Formats: sequence, structure tokens, C-alpha cells
Amino acid sequence: MPLPRSIIDAAHTLRQIARAAWLLPLLALAACSTRPPAPSTPPPATSEHMQPMAWQALPGWRDDNVIAAWSAFLASCSRLDQKPRWASICADAKHVDPLNDDAITRFFEARFQPYRLLNDNGSATGTITGYYEPILHGSRDRHGPYQTPLYRFPDAWQAAPHRVRAEQRSLLNSGALRGQELVWVDSPVEAAFLQIQGSGRVRLDDGGTMRVAFAGSNNQPFRSFNRALIERGEIDASQATLPGVKAWAKRHPERVEDMLTVNPRMVFFRELDSDHSATQGPIGALGVPLTAQRSLAVDPSRIPLGAPIFLSTTQPLSKKPLQRLMVAQDTGSAIQGTVRADFYWGHGEAAGERAARMKQDGRLWVLMPK
Repeated sequence: MPLPRSIIDAAHTLRQIARAAWLLPLLALAACSTRPPAPSTPPPATSEHMQPMAWQALPGWRDDNVIAAWSAFLASCSRLDQKPRWASICADAKHVDPLNDDAITRFFEARFQPYRLLNDNGSATGTITGYYEPILHGSRDRHGPYQTPLYRFPDAWQAAPHRVRAEQRSLLNSGALRGQELVWVDSPVEAAFLQIQGSGRVRLDDGGTMRVAFAGSNNQPFRSFNRALIERGEIDASQATLPGVKAWAKRHPERVEDMLTVNPRMVFFRELDSDHSATQGPIGALGVPLTAQRSLAVDPSRIPLGAPIFLSTTQPLSKKPLQRLMVAQDTGSAIQGTVRADFYWGHGEAAGERAARMKQDGRLWVLMPK
């Protein structure tokens, strides 16, 4: 978003080369591993990509539990409440009962106009992928199993980003990152997957938890190490998952470094402040914590960040409808086009499994102030 996902200019993880396997969904997860800054103002609506619709045209609108999306929308208001067209809406939203489903539904129907989103070719169907926040194990000090570093983005390089246009392998071998270690984790494979997601949690050996977020990159394109393993005949598409790659790495520890540096892209991290609570999601491109199963990463050149979005798609690798109110709060360089979004599933292993399997057809409606 980061991208994302607030985790965004990577290529957000991997998904079956057709549909039943997971390689291409995981490649799509890379979309939110870098999160470009949110635009200062929402882009204007363009008639060729947006068609005004009646509320009845939104499939499942009246069946959704909009209470679950309300807190995500209020979080967006913290960034939109000073912007034209949004200020009065966000002010009035403070007076809506957050536990009254009917009141929230009436508020949206009274203050917003839904627009069906269309692709450049006029079609209304696009691709919906998923992402998540991984959980790793680590230490602030290097010792024992904690031998893989996550790096800070050096201050000098932030001022001159062209200096880090180097492949991951050359940066690691040059010693230029020595002293920039933010935390040490116990798995190089999980660290590589974290770089794809762009944000995550590290459970520390002292009992605490560190939240890390995208801070920058070396500006190189993403290349999937999973795909490289498949092309080399090391694994098949059904094994292109975190557990599958970890199992391969356990069998071939001497080849892990070469496998991971197939990807020339390196992502740098920052530690979130202690006031970012454990119950909050990672910070998306809008600058607010993401809400599990209610935040979307979108293309901000087509959809204004902060806007409510109604999504109609299906559950991962399923035909079961997934129709709900979401909020555009993240971005990702692989999330490009009008009907294109990344669904934030939350944190942890279960969320990661659903995200990895998700590559569904879907439709989107953006809700714009009247």
C-alpha cells in the first residue's frame, strides 16, 4: 500500500500458475510491499471510469454489517476532514451511533452517491488479490537463532535515493548496510516474505513485540524467488507458499542465500512508535492503521484514498460471495487500474493463507460525497 498493502512500489507475492495453486496470488501480495505517499487531495472523478448508480444496484449492500466498516471510515476522516466535500460529512459522522447498523446505512445513502467503476476498456470486472501482516520472531541483538537482519533506511540515502539503485546482493556484499540493522530474526525465508508484504510484527525474545513498517527500498524491480524455484524444478506451484519454501530451505540450507537474492529488490524498515497499539493494523498509504477485512489497497490515480468502496467478489478459491463495504486506505505499485484492489486480511498465519489464495474476479463501486 505499503506497496500499502498504509504494506508501496514493489511488484505486492506469489499466486497456481492457473488458479488452483498459489503462485500467482503470492505474486500479487507483492503489490503492497511499497507504499507511495498518499496524494494531498483526492483525484477528481472521471466520467469514463465512473457511472452513477442507484443503491439497489449494489449486490448485497443491505446485507452487509456496515458497523464493521464504520471505524475504518472514521479513521479515514482523520485525514479527510479538512478537505473540500469531505469536511461536513466527517463532522456529521461523529454524531452517528456507531452501533446502529440502520443509522450508519442511512448516513451513507443520504450523504454519498455510489459510482460503478469501469476499466479503460469499459468493462466492470477486475482482479481482487489479498495481503496480510506477517508475524516473525526476533531479537534486538544478534545471537543464537537470530541471524537474519532487517535493515533501517539510512538517513543519507533518503536524501539521495539514487544512491541505493543497487541489487540486493551487491548491497549486502558491499558492507554499506553495516550498523543499520533494526532487528534480527530467526528465518531468512520469513524475512524475505516480510519484504514482499512491506510491514509486519516481530515477537521479540524479551517478550515484547516490535511493529515494523516500510521505510524505503533500493528502487529495483521485484522478482519472485518462488517462481525461480518452480522454473528450476525445485518445487511445484502448490508449494509456492511460505511453508513450502521454508520446507525447501530446510532441505537445502546451503542454497537459501542464492535463492533469496534472485530478487534484486531490497526493502528497508522503520519501527513504529510505541503508541501504535497491538490491536491496530499496519499503517497504510493514507497514514492510518488498516482494518482487517475492511481496508483496500487501490490505485490512487483512479480512486481517492480515504473513500468508501463497495466490493463484490468471492472468497479465496471459492464462488462464495464476498460483498461488503470497504475503505480505500492503502496503495501498491502492482495495484494499477480502476477495477483493481488488494484486500487486507489482517495479521498472522490464517490471514496469510487466505491472502495467498486470493485472486478473484470482482467489481467495485466508489462512494463519493453528494
